Amino acid sequence: MEQTFAGKVALVTGAGKNIGRTIALDLAARGASLVINGRSDRTAVDGVVAEINAAGGQAIGCLADVSDPAATQLMIDDAVAAFGGIDILVSNAGLRRQTPFLEMDFSEWREILSVALDGAFILARAAVPHMLGRGGGAIVALSGISTHVGTPNRCHVSASKAGLEGLMRALAIELAPHGITCNNVAPGAVDTVRGASAGALPKTLTDRGIPLGRKAAVEEISAAVRFLAGPDGRYITGQTLHVNGGAFLG
Repeated sequence: MEQTFAGKVALVTGAGKNIGRTIALDLAARGASLVINGRSDRTAVDGVVAEINAAGGQAIGCLADVSDPAATQLMIDDAVAAFGGIDILVSNAGLRRQTPFLEMDFSEWREILSVALDGAFILARAAVPHMLGRGGGAIVALSGISTHVGTPNRCHVSASKAGLEGLMRALAIELAPHGITCNNVAPGAVDTVRGASAGALPKTLTDRGIPLGRKAAVEEISAAVRFLAGPDGRYITGQTLHVNGGAFLG
């Protein structure tokens, strides 16, 4: 496999399973050194680290709640100590809940936004200074189709992802002079194992509403991230790349 990311250091949040895990394995297979982040599942994080290292790559694991600035800064410090810096940041961590608006309390609203949106800000704020020292970098955030098509019982998730896309657009302009690109990948329905708190896949995102007639494979999402973070995507910034089988035409 072509070592497109040889010499690069990538930090992937929420990388213990599903999309995050696949992104991490994909970048590692192409030469990047990986920082594997999870919030609390040490077994999952260690499993991905072991998988990368067994294949001849380089990876470390860091448990950190990305909504906690102090914990996030320690993770960045560990990455720099292990690999010398950061070139690629993939903000994938997020929480999915399904709660009717009139049953949603403010604490749940804030919990969801604190990870996907606050966490992306906190991560970028800690990582960008190290990208500057390496002459540039790439930030890719995982958005989603929900914020574009409107999904009931997920207004907090939709709001967090809409804010995430706005954050990346603003950072794209501000960081462009420093050679740092900032983009979003917005998956549609993806064939993953859903956590109990995520509930059933919303009817608006089922196969019946997907022109290509199927869910995405996780590898199709990681391929989009790899493109935006890699050398072929260096002239793309401030964009949202929709990967949804035609369910939403952005």
